[in-house]
Amino acid sequence: MTPTHERVLIVDFGSQVTQLIARRLRESGVFCEIHPYDKVEAMLADFAPKAVILSGGPASVHEDDSPAVTKRVFELGVPVLGICYGEMTMCAELGGKVEGGHHREFGRAEIKIEKVSPLLAGLGNVGDLETVWMSHGDKITAIPDGFEVVASSPGSPYAVIADEARRFYGIQFHPEVAHTPRGAQMLRNFTHGIAGLTGDWTMASFRQEMVAKIRDQVGDGKVICGLSGGVDSSVAAVLIHEAIGAQLTCVFVDTGLLRHNEAEQVVTLFRDHYNIPLIHVDAGDLFLGELAGVSDPETKRKTIGRLFIEVFDKESAKIEGAAFLAQGTLYPDVIESVSTSGGPSAVIKSHHNVGGLPDYMKLKLVEPLRELFKDEVRALGVELGLAPAFVGRHPFPGPGLAIRIPGEITREKVAVLQQADAIYLDEIRKAGLYDKIWQAFAVLLPVKTVGVMGDARTYEDVLALRAVTSTDGMTADFFEFPWEVLGRCATRIINEVRGVNRVVYDVTSKPPGTIEWE
Repeated sequence: MTPTHERVLIVDFGSQVTQLIARRLRESGVFCEIHPYDKVEAMLADFAPKAVILSGGPASVHEDDSPAVTKRVFELGVPVLGICYGEMTMCAELGGKVEGGHHREFGRAEIKIEKVSPLLAGLGNVGDLETVWMSHGDKITAIPDGFEVVASSPGSPYAVIADEARRFYGIQFHPEVAHTPRGAQMLRNFTHGIAGLTGDWTMASFRQEMVAKIRDQVGDGKVICGLSGGVDSSVAAVLIHEAIGAQLTCVFVDTGLLRHNEAEQVVTLFRDHYNIPLIHVDAGDLFLGELAGVSDPETKRKTIGRLFIEVFDKESAKIEGAAFLAQGTLYPDVIESVSTSGGPSAVIKSHHNVGGLPDYMKLKLVEPLRELFKDEVRALGVELGLAPAFVGRHPFPGPGLAIRIPGEITREKVAVLQQADAIYLDEIRKAGLYDKIWQAFAVLLPVKTVGVMGDARTYEDVLALRAVTSTDGMTADFFEFPWEVLGRCATRIINEVRGVNRVVYDVTSKPPGTIEWE
C-alpha cells in the first residue's frame, strides 16, 4: 500500500492466530502487514514501520536455532510489542532469560495489575484482575535491564513487562483472540496511545488509492478478470471497472457446481446492472464429465482448478490485446502462501493461484484486494455501491458444490444439493438469522437410510446442514438454531427434494489451528 499510511509491521513467528493481530489493528484503522521473521531484514528499511509487533509461535526460545528477529528492529526507535513467543524472544535478545521445563499455562487465566502503564490504560487500577488467554510452555525467569513488571499471574510472574523509556513491551498472553475480552483495547493502547497512530486506514481512502494504482499499472492495456460469482472476484471486478472502464472484460466460467440460480444472478448483475463486458461460458458438462468417478477431495480440487484454467485460457485467447489478469486474491491467501510454519496451507489453498500463473499464460497479475481481509472486501463492496445483501453472502468455496458432495459427483446429486441448499438458506433468511451466521450450507452425505414416507418405505440419501458463527473465520462454533427453524428446514427439504429422507445438523466446533471448513 502507499507509504502515506501509518504502518505497523507484524513479525510472524508461526502462530496459528497471527492473522488475528492484523485483524484487530485493521479494525481500529491501522494499516499493517505480516512478514515472516526471516524476511524482515530485507524489507525493513523500505517498509518504515511506525511500530513493530512480534507474534507468538510454536518454538522454544531456549532451543538451538530457535527463530529470532533481526536486532535492527530494536534499533529503529519505534515502539515494539512482543506477544507470547514474541515477548520471550525479545527478552532473550535484550539480555533476559527464558527456560523450559516449568509449569505450562494454557487457557483462561487472570493477571493482576502491578504497575500503571499506558499499555493497560483504561483496564483498571493496581491490584485489579484482568481475564486473558494464555498459551505457553516455557517461562521467562529474568527480564532485561530497563524492564519492569506491569502485570503478573500465578504461572507467569512476567505476564506484562515494559521498558517505558524505549517503549518496549511484552505480554505473555494473546490479546488478539476473543478469549482475552479486552485484548483489542490493549492493542489499541499500543498503536494509538504509545505509538501515537491516528488510524488513517479506511475503505474510502483505499478505494481512491487503489483506483489510481490500477490505472498506473494497466495504462491503456486490457484486463481480463476471472469472475467466479463470489464476493471477492465480484468486488475486484467492480473496482477495476471503476478504474479503467471498458478496458476490462470478465470471463465467467460456469462450472455447473454453483448454488441454485447463481449463474443467472451473476450475468444479470454484471451485464445489466454494471454494463461490464462479460463472457459467460457454460462448462457444466465438461466439469461434470471430468469429475465422473472421482471421489478423492483433493483430486476433485485439482481437476476443477485445471479445467478452470484451461477453459479460462481458451476464452481469454479470444480477447485481442489482453495483457493483464485480475484475481480476487485476499491477504489471508498471501499470508498462508509465505507462512513460516509450513503446515497444511499449501493443501488448504490449492485452489488459489497465489504463487502466480502458469508461464504459458503470459499475463501480468492485477490483484487489487491483495491487502484486504474478507470483511474489508465486504466493506469495500458496499463503498463501491454493491448491495449489502450481495457482499454479505456467506463464503463459498472455489471448487463449489463438488466438495460438499463426498464421494462421486453426478448431475443428479448436484441438482439435489442445489435445491436443498436453496431451501436451507431461504428458511434462514425468513427467520432473520442469515446475517448472524458466518457460513451455512448443506452437504449431501454418501449415506443412505431406510425411512417410511406415507405408506411406503424409502431408501434415500442423508443430508447434513451446517451453520457456524465466527468473528474472524479462523475459529468458529456451531450456530444454536431455534428448533422450530431447523424443523421447518428439515420438513421442507424432505417434502420438496426428491431423494432425501433424513436431515441431520452438524454441531462440531472449529478450534484454532484446524483445517478450514468449506
